[in-house]
Amino acid sequence: MSYKTGQEDFWAGEFGSDYIQRNSSEQFLAANLHFFSKVLDKIGGIDSVTEFGANIGMNLKALKLLYPNQTQYGIEINQNAAKELVDFLGRDKVFNGSILDFKSDIKSTLSLIKGVLIHINPDVLSEVYDVLYQTSEKYILMCEYYNPSPVEVNYRGHSGKLFKRDFAGEFLDKFSDVKLIDYGFVYKRDPAFPQDDLTWFLMEKTL
Repeated sequence: MSYKTGQEDFWAGEFGSDYIQRNSSEQFLAANLHFFSKVLDKIGGIDSVTEFGANIGMNLKALKLLYPNQTQYGIEINQNAAKELVDFLGRDKVFNGSILDFKSDIKSTLSLIKGVLIHINPDVLSEVYDVLYQTSEKYILMCEYYNPSPVEVNYRGHSGKLFKRDFAGEFLDKFSDVKLIDYGFVYKRDPAFPQDDLTWFLMEKTL
């Protein structure tokens, strides 16, 4: 399949498949459960969620433990990961393709993206923000590496595959009817529930 950016090809291919094994442990699931229980404790029940870059569903599995009746959708570019995601969610709840190609009338209470914006080509970030906004009925949760100004970082020996910036700030500037509810940081050296040095931002649509 032909994609708009090299970053999409990268994650659709072998590297994206290898990523599955690095992020499928019970410890990772436990860390996610702890993470979401803290991050979402200021808002009420979340009836539905759409996750962009869902991989095999480790974030969605944690959310399902917190919200057993939650309707869940996943967008995943890597075919091997998407197959496992289908086993968990069902075929009608999974879109195997690029975020940039995702078009749907479905709106979820929460639009979720975690560790994905950092791997998006900066030239198309605005398009991804649009999709996150349009899919959200009420809340948007971004969990990414933060930097006050855009910077590229070498990623496992690859250049042009990881970018840090103020994603949430850009999102808030782009959409005037979105406000910040809460934000925080999770540390890779947390003795009990480590995450990958993520800064998270929970936002709400006000209109």
